[in-house]
Amino acid sequence: MKRTARVPALRPAARRLAPGVRQARRIWRRSLQLRMVTITLLCSSVLVGGFGYLIAKSSTDDLIKGAQADAEHQFVSGRDKAIEQMVAIPNSESPGTPAEITNLLRTLAGGQDGVVVIMRFTDEQVPSLPTAGLSWPQGLKLADAVPVELEREVLDGYRAHQYFTADLGDGTHTFLGLGSPVTTPKWDAGSVELYYLFPVDTEAKVAGSIQSTIMFVGVALVLLLGTVTALVTRATVSPVRVAARTAQRLSAGLLDQRMVVNGEDEMALLADAFNQMAANLQRQIVRLEEMSRLQRRFTSDVSHELRTPLTTVRMAADLLYSQREDFDPASARSAELLQAELDRFEELLTDLLEISRFDAGFAMLDSEPTDLVTVVRRVTERLEPVAERVGVSLELVAPDPPIIAEIDPRRVERILRNLVGNAVDHGEGRPVTVTLGLDARAVAITVRDHGVGLKPGEEKLVFNRFWRADPSRARQTGGTGLGLSISLEDARLHGGWLEAWGAPGHGAQFRLTLPVRAGGRLSNSPLPLIPADHAVVRQRIESAEVTA
Repeated sequence: MKRTARVPALRPAARRLAPGVRQARRIWRRSLQLRMVTITLLCSSVLVGGFGYLIAKSSTDDLIKGAQADAEHQFVSGRDKAIEQMVAIPNSESPGTPAEITNLLRTLAGGQDGVVVIMRFTDEQVPSLPTAGLSWPQGLKLADAVPVELEREVLDGYRAHQYFTADLGDGTHTFLGLGSPVTTPKWDAGSVELYYLFPVDTEAKVAGSIQSTIMFVGVALVLLLGTVTALVTRATVSPVRVAARTAQRLSAGLLDQRMVVNGEDEMALLADAFNQMAANLQRQIVRLEEMSRLQRRFTSDVSHELRTPLTTVRMAADLLYSQREDFDPASARSAELLQAELDRFEELLTDLLEISRFDAGFAMLDSEPTDLVTVVRRVTERLEPVAERVGVSLELVAPDPPIIAEIDPRRVERILRNLVGNAVDHGEGRPVTVTLGLDARAVAITVRDHGVGLKPGEEKLVFNRFWRADPSRARQTGGTGLGLSISLEDARLHGGWLEAWGAPGHGAQFRLTLPVRAGGRLSNSPLPLIPADHAVVRQRIESAEVTA
């Protein structure tokens, strides 16, 4: 229960952090200068930190070792002197022993400022002195001056040293404590311990100063490297950014954009080469646009000019076709073929004129509220005789209420006529299903056949002009090879989608998706592009492969 209660509390925080993390990642990916400066700062911080640590440690160790060597030398000398003096003291019970010990401590301290000399006696016959030179604070115990670890090692008979901090009455100081047992061959009981406490505040301050100086210099060096890197990368990246912005403007159609060439260095060579490339691209694009314009004009002019002779030929062909029963069989068949080819020629001219209008940008949309169910039924009824001739049944799946959308009925009907006609041609005598669907923003129409299908990659090629999957296949509905190209342009003119799916041996499905209101934007389609029956079969195959 507790774990379940914590999760909702963490989710709002995660949601608040997610935009910031995404923004940081976006900035990191898009800024080369930021990456270079950050990497330089990280690498230089590691290197400078490592070298600074080694230098500070080496300097501090040398300083401490020097002070420790001097202290040990003084301590050994004082210990030897103490052993020599203690040999002269006959025993601990002598009345003059405390005075002699006091004089000995004064001698060992030698009047050095801050050096504390302590003697500790375990024999209760000797007063528990410990005195430090000439001044020992009243009430200060030995345990307050000598660390327990140091005392324990000395009691075990070893010479030892230890750094520690203590307050001996004049504030807290850092000391180097040295201790050793003192040999007393004439004493029958007890033991004597000698401790030297050397103040090392000066050395500690110098070591701290060295570390602070190295740290300050290291931080300053890292910041200096970061600044230099930022300046260098800015000088390097700025021309690249200018080139990128210029390239974006060129791709947007502003072909007169050029980079400013300054100097004669590598960046100037890059700018000059970029300008030459842009000039060449501009010339090529202008030339291609002119050729395309001439081609569109030629197609449009030829299509219009062919109208007049085609009308004359049509009149003559109609006359021959109407009197074909009076001809011999060969002439009658020729009249029928002439009539059929003239129909196809007229359809081709119509499609060419429509394509030329799309290419010239003159195609206009005449939208009006229309019942799509009525449009689809009209198309299927017109193509039903052709479908029956090849043994294909047309099935319409539509909801009961009318599906009203703001469309150009002439263009949508043309799209559906092309889609259903292609499904009949490639359906291999199997049923063709037309399905309608809608949601709040879009309407969709799918045309599904169960014929030869499409190979991988052909779902994009089917919308190319004059492309055919199988050129040897006989068509039942005529066609010029421009139907799907015009259908795609009609769908785009509506602000919609026209998509294809197919699999070899499993047929094909085309999906037309249109916004409910003219000018609306699509985000998804009410109907799936991949048929549900094929999705189930594919899922079963994948499950069988996983099981095997």
